[in-house]
Amino acid sequence: MKHLLYAAVALAAVAAPMAAAAQTERQDDRRELNEDRRDLHQDRRQADRDHREINQDRRDLRYDRARADSWRGRAEWRDFRGPRPGYWFAPGYGYRPISHFGWRRGTYVPVAYRGYYVQDWGYYGLRPPPPGYRWIYADGNFVLMAAATGLIADLVIHGY
Repeated sequence: MKHLLYAAVALAAVAAPMAAAAQTERQDDRRELNEDRRDLHQDRRQADRDHREINQDRRDLRYDRARADSWRGRAEWRDFRGPRPGYWFAPGYGYRPISHFGWRRGTYVPVAYRGYYVQDWGYYGLRPPPPGYRWIYADGNFVLMAAATGLIADLVIHGY
């Protein structure tokens, strides 16, 4: 019996520091987990801020009729000198005489206009053209035409 008592005391003496160490490790693990959660939360908030800044930058890069300076600094608007009576400005192509063509869906774009491609349709808030179609500038309007035939699929009147 005495040996059993000594064995129990020895076991308790050995197990107590191990239990304390295990408890300390659990506390350290909890601390690390909390720090990781805090870091993750901060990273998410920073990502949200970055996302908002990117969206604001995209809005700033878009053409806006209400803001006269939204086109400044863009290469295709370099030759623009303001409105001129009887002419319309095709960004990147210069001033062209107004033709007063009746722009409607289902009609065909005159051959003279088929080369005035819109290079950056996203800047003007236009949707991407489907395969085989191109956005063009035409008398101050945006026209979505079939590249092969010139058939007008859609148009944005007074788009810029």
